[in-house]
Amino acid sequence: MRSDGILGNTNEQGVKAGTSERIKWLKRRERWLVVLGVILHAVYMLSIFDIYFKSPIVRGVDLVAPRFSAPAKRLVLLVADGLRADKFYEPDSEGNYRAPFLRSIIKNQGRWGVSHARPPTESRPGHVSIIAGFYEDPSAVLKGWKANPVEFDSVFNRSSHTISFGSPDIVPIFCGALQHSTWDTYPHEFEDFATDASFLDLWSLDKFQSLLNRSNEDPKLKELLQQDNLVVFLHLLGCDSNGHAHRPFSSIYLNNVKVVDHVAESVYNLVQDYFKDNLTSYIFTADHGMSDKGSHGDGHPTNTDTPLVAWGAGVKRPRPISSSNHSDCGFRFVDDHVHDTPTPIEWGLHGIERVDVNQADIAPLMSTLLGLPCPVNSVGVLPRDYIDMTKAEEVEAVISNTKEILNQFLRKSHIKQSHSLFFKPFKPLSHYSSILDKIDDLILARDYDAAMDLSQNLRSLALQGLHYFQTYDWLMLMSVITLGYVGWMIYLVLHVLQSYTSLSGNSFGMEQAAERNKHRKIYLCGCIVTGMVCLLFLLEHSPPLYHAYMIMTSFLWFQIISEYQFIKALWKHLFERRTNHIIKLLATTVVSVFILEFLVNSFTDRKLYTGCFLIAGATASFYLFKLIPWRSGIPIYVCIACWFLSIFTLMPAEIPDNNLLVVSSGAIIIIIGIAARWLALHAGGNKYWLSICNCERENPKYSTLFYLQAFLVALSSVMVYLSTSHRTEKQELLAFHQMINWCVAGFSMVLPLFSEISILSRLTSIFLGFAPPFLLLSIGYEAIFYAALGLVLMAWILFENTLFNLNIMNKSSYSIKNVTNHLILGCDNRSLQLSDVRIPLVFMVLFNIAFFGTGNFASIASFEISSVYRFITVFSPFLMAALLIFKLFIPFILVICVFSAITKLNQIPRMGCYFLVILFSDVMTIHFFFLVRNTGSWMEIGNSISHFGIVSAQVVFVLLLFALTNTYTKNIQCNSAVPATRKAN
Repeated sequence: MRSDGILGNTNEQGVKAGTSERIKWLKRRERWLVVLGVILHAVYMLSIFDIYFKSPIVRGVDLVAPRFSAPAKRLVLLVADGLRADKFYEPDSEGNYRAPFLRSIIKNQGRWGVSHARPPTESRPGHVSIIAGFYEDPSAVLKGWKANPVEFDSVFNRSSHTISFGSPDIVPIFCGALQHSTWDTYPHEFEDFATDASFLDLWSLDKFQSLLNRSNEDPKLKELLQQDNLVVFLHLLGCDSNGHAHRPFSSIYLNNVKVVDHVAESVYNLVQDYFKDNLTSYIFTADHGMSDKGSHGDGHPTNTDTPLVAWGAGVKRPRPISSSNHSDCGFRFVDDHVHDTPTPIEWGLHGIERVDVNQADIAPLMSTLLGLPCPVNSVGVLPRDYIDMTKAEEVEAVISNTKEILNQFLRKSHIKQSHSLFFKPFKPLSHYSSILDKIDDLILARDYDAAMDLSQNLRSLALQGLHYFQTYDWLMLMSVITLGYVGWMIYLVLHVLQSYTSLSGNSFGMEQAAERNKHRKIYLCGCIVTGMVCLLFLLEHSPPLYHAYMIMTSFLWFQIISEYQFIKALWKHLFERRTNHIIKLLATTVVSVFILEFLVNSFTDRKLYTGCFLIAGATASFYLFKLIPWRSGIPIYVCIACWFLSIFTLMPAEIPDNNLLVVSSGAIIIIIGIAARWLALHAGGNKYWLSICNCERENPKYSTLFYLQAFLVALSSVMVYLSTSHRTEKQELLAFHQMINWCVAGFSMVLPLFSEISILSRLTSIFLGFAPPFLLLSIGYEAIFYAALGLVLMAWILFENTLFNLNIMNKSSYSIKNVTNHLILGCDNRSLQLSDVRIPLVFMVLFNIAFFGTGNFASIASFEISSVYRFITVFSPFLMAALLIFKLFIPFILVICVFSAITKLNQIPRMGCYFLVILFSDVMTIHFFFLVRNTGSWMEIGNSISHFGIVSAQVVFVLLLFALTNTYTKNIQCNSAVPATRKAN
């Protein structure tokens, strides 16, 4: 029997000819193909923001001067960072409400409701929507904590002066470059998650009180405080820090709600006593909520529902609820909540009218109370039920809000029309000027109700028009990106067939001169076509990325066209094969697509992996049971390992704290290491273990290394207990504990480089080497998952090793010679065969279970920040994010190390398998590309973006992890029977 290539049996004459030149050609092509893949995915990943989520900021929008008098001289804005609406409004276990002062305001003086935030529910986007009135595009969260990386207008900009105190991560964003501002922040070191952070809120209160006291002795400061359009902003970070550190159900977080209420009461009393004019408006709200596990970022109601209380000058007083003022209008908020969401009975506010708003609506509310123009990029709708004005002034306020949004639409329309060669206008607003004239006529006729309705309709049309121009280029960009992905996948298939299979042809850089001339003509034609399209984009002043999308797509397709001779020969070759080979190829394709679609669906339902591993364990063990004796223990072990791993995707994505479970996991990991060590030294005599075991006498040096690694795992388990216990009891992380944790984690990852080079010994050392940092970053059952994943990876090695050895034993001497003739690159790598597709497919499944085995990492809020508290507690977003991402990557490192070992065991080219992995990833990527949403629930929108981003990024971080793990796996050796057989021949 002859070894079959990826399409069937082939003639292998001439494969060895020109080996040296072929090696050089293939190395060059691999390098530039990897670079091309990284660039292409990086560029195409950005396309969803051009298609769905363009930046809403428009330059050159005219201000609209209000035509009404200001109800208030000054405004106080209190933002309780990370405060959930339910924890603010509901009573405690004793029936007492946590915010008695603000509750009295709701009942006696002001208005209340829920402010609905839009993901990403992070501090910067939340504050931007509150203060500037627009929702930053989702990519804004990646800009870090820079002070206005993109300059935008805000209520603070329009004020006569802004006074602000609070977090060093928020206050400078809005006041750092503002000339007419007085602000101060506490040091970053104050944001320590090991302490009760409520003192941060009291710090802001003390600074404001000191400012008022100082003004009694400073005439200039007193004069500044007495001017109109003054804004006071106090950022209260305590709830956010305590929510992250102790969870929203903790007594510390709930007590912080009382502290926030105390701050609000104190500020109110201070301002009323100081100014004594009742011309101050007060707004209390939050930028985002907090999930039950102490995180935020996605669109879950616990993150998007925040409290809103307004009172003072220009704000209506409480009104009892009735059917006339509380009707369902079919409106949905930005987080997909319906307009008439029922108020929970336990809040005790069901008799008082509740007025919910979108978070961006707060900005025009503040502008209206101060009589200022709305921020120029605000898309917020003025909540009329909050403002206490005459009918005429209320209409003027709504018109001012409408005209500001309309001006944005007109500016966008003008920019697009001036740049487009084939402009398509937004027809519903083609006669907007006549509508404005009609509104003015209705106001002159004192028909305020009709003027109000017409203004609100015009505002709705303007918002629709803004959305129209946000997605103006949608169809063109979708077509270009789709063609680009399809072209990339076809080109990858051609590369794998040319470079890593036994197919022959003029694909190794040795074309005749005539073929080269034809290629030059194709490339010249491609350059002309691409140049013409880019010139069209240039005339339309399209963004630079539009050119990049088109250049990438056309380049790929003209590369494919240049391989037309190979494609033609491939087509002919395929239909010359016997029917059974075509059936095998089609069956492999169908199975591959089925597995990839299964992986796509697993992003939204991680429980699918439970069924997957139950079936895989039973099927693989049954298959092995037919091939090898059950007494070897391998079939039973494979089944048990897969079934054990299947348990974890049934567990909650929100990992509960269980310190004892983490400590116990260390003991389990050590037991697994001891068992693997014993097998590596004693199982080599068994023919089914021969290729992966040491088969040599125990070396004292390696024994010492193994004992050292086991000791470090045990030490890390002890440090998990000590660090957590002390931090919980004493509210601090000891520097001594912190130093030991960093040293153990760093030192343990270096040790595998000095271990034995047999497959089982090296992989066991890697498993033990990455266990200490993973344990120190674990808070619950994910530590057991690490051990379970290691067992399944071992089962994969045993499965592949069994197939490999059975294949060798069943081969005739002619077949062994045939295998030898299929060697590529002049080394021990053979050509890829159709059956080898199983290896990258299994890798894809295991790579994704590393994502979802311990939670839904496809959600932005799935990272458990308390995981880093054994290394750092002082707030440092970049270091904390780096530690969380490193924890996420540790299971990937194990999977890729085993993948590399299996490619060596099977003697197949690892880069060939890498390109197949990328090919399969891109099948998923193009699926997720069409699943990206910009309508509906923002939880679904946020997840659709992260799903697409995760799969798109696989080409990059899989490559990086390949490079990293190559340090550990490049010296791995297996006791293969093939080289010995070749030598005998």
